[in-house]
Amino acid sequence: MKTRLLILGLLSTVVALSGCVTKPYDYTNFRAHPPRSILVLPPLNESTDTRGTYGYLSTVTMPLAEMGYYVFPVVVVDQYMKENGLPGAGEMHQVPLDKIRDIIGADAVLYITLKQYGSKYQVLTSTTIVTAEGKLVDVKTGLTLWEGTANVQQSSSSGNIIADLVVAAVDQAVNSSTDQAHDLSHMANMQLLMTKDHGLLYGPYYPKEK
Repeated sequence: MKTRLLILGLLSTVVALSGCVTKPYDYTNFRAHPPRSILVLPPLNESTDTRGTYGYLSTVTMPLAEMGYYVFPVVVVDQYMKENGLPGAGEMHQVPLDKIRDIIGADAVLYITLKQYGSKYQVLTSTTIVTAEGKLVDVKTGLTLWEGTANVQQSSSSGNIIADLVVAAVDQAVNSSTDQAHDLSHMANMQLLMTKDHGLLYGPYYPKEK
């Protein structure tokens, strides 16, 4: 809980959340095959920012663990697959589920695709965007247990032209050496995985039943 509040406090600028759905997700398959352990594969990156895959991957473990799941160490899994002839996320996403079950022993695999990741700059404003799609698949049956989408934006605009010019220039300089979308990925994961009635259900290691 403290982690969530800290993340929310850091995002002091305007954050726009879109793609909200009012109808609760159908968890029939999820409840029929509740996973205890989840393997997170490096995200497919369809954005123009090459930092997307590993910038986003590094933020996924914490919310999954907080929801009560065992998460296979993402760095270890990534390195293991690379050492076995799978150099990128595209190849890793093609690994047969039976191989994952036999070799790694995961109950489910989380596939993530980044549709947008990074910052866009205009004369007076800069906007950082993270749009991610997630799909949780049961390893034994191949059934999709859950699917979701997150779209989070952070704008630097304040309405003051002079201030916006300065902020936009600073943001562009800072983002050339740091990854601002990485910080926003924490918020995207909260929306994707933890939103009530649309995110994942609580796992077996969650301390309290919900």
